[in-house]
Amino acid sequence: MGCEMRVPSHSDFDAVVVGGGFYGCCMAVFLSERYPRVALLEKQNDLITRASFVNQARIHNGYHYPRSFMTGLRSAFNFPRFIVDFKECIDATFEKFYAIAAQQSKVTAFQFESFCRNIGSPVRPAPPRISGLFNQDLIEAVFCVREYAFDASKLRQMMRQRLNEAGVQIMVNTEVERVSSARSNGLQVDLADGTQFSAELVFNCAYSQINKLLEKSGLPLLPLKHEIAELALIEPPDELRGLGVTVMDGPFFSTMPFPALDLYSLSHVRYTPHESWQEPQVVRDPHRYLEERNPASKYVFMLKDAQRYLPCLGGARYVRSLFEVKTVLAQNEMDDGRPILFRRHPELGNAITIMGGKIDNIYDVLQTLNGIHDLSRKKAVLNGR
Repeated sequence: MGCEMRVPSHSDFDAVVVGGGFYGCCMAVFLSERYPRVALLEKQNDLITRASFVNQARIHNGYHYPRSFMTGLRSAFNFPRFIVDFKECIDATFEKFYAIAAQQSKVTAFQFESFCRNIGSPVRPAPPRISGLFNQDLIEAVFCVREYAFDASKLRQMMRQRLNEAGVQIMVNTEVERVSSARSNGLQVDLADGTQFSAELVFNCAYSQINKLLEKSGLPLLPLKHEIAELALIEPPDELRGLGVTVMDGPFFSTMPFPALDLYSLSHVRYTPHESWQEPQVVRDPHRYLEERNPASKYVFMLKDAQRYLPCLGGARYVRSLFEVKTVLAQNEMDDGRPILFRRHPELGNAITIMGGKIDNIYDVLQTLNGIHDLSRKKAVLNGR
């Protein structure tokens, strides 16, 4: 924790990253290889505690996106690299299966299998011991796939170590109020406690808080959809231990290991979302709104519907639920695509907003950044001081 200290108001940075989720942490490490003075600012009391923690912990290999070929293809392309770069955080101890519903599914078993082969992700029919767990009247086919989970607690430890080794200044319990043009040069970062400092570059990686910072900074808001989402945590029945199951593709469910808490998650496309809103039509602080709503669990509804397809789920024991705000680009609400949001703000020069919808497409962000001519030129100027 040695580098977690509040800098005095006269301190300056070459690059500041707002948001200490997985994307923000990776961005800060990446930038530290190019600039000598990098700061990572997170308003929570630790890194990777919100959306990067509260999710299915799924490392995608493309299977989840049969209606968005490019997202599936990029997931399959990034998958092997991710499991090598973050191998200490990977849980590959379970078998993973995708089942295609016989009714209401937006893809057929044939389409799903063809999609997997087209993106290069391995797929084969599930053995009878697995397919026999499902309601044969409601499931068309079950496939064995290659998909893992990540341990968010181990990921936090790994990223903290990498940040410390890179010399990144980590500031937790630090909320950014606004970003503006500095009087001399570059950008001014104002914190909620009144502290100010300047930076050459500012990256807004605040996920659900992205528009909040843009609004306070006088910048145009982005078209985002926010959703209060519930992740139920269960102890699985004996039949599902060592297995992960996803029923596709429509108003169905997933249950799979949640390594950070040594439990299983249960999520349902119909019941995991509690309510949603779109910006800029409705502008509010998503985190504060979630706290005020304090939603009641819909676990019973998740379970009742899911066990129609997978009867043995009736033997699961509910432990508790985690709630978080899930944010996606409004344009991808229908096709399930998860492209990277990369937006430069010419009003402030070197202010950039970045948002990703999946943990494993971080490489697409870094590749985009690596190709920016302006940043490469600025690197040469900074290193020549």
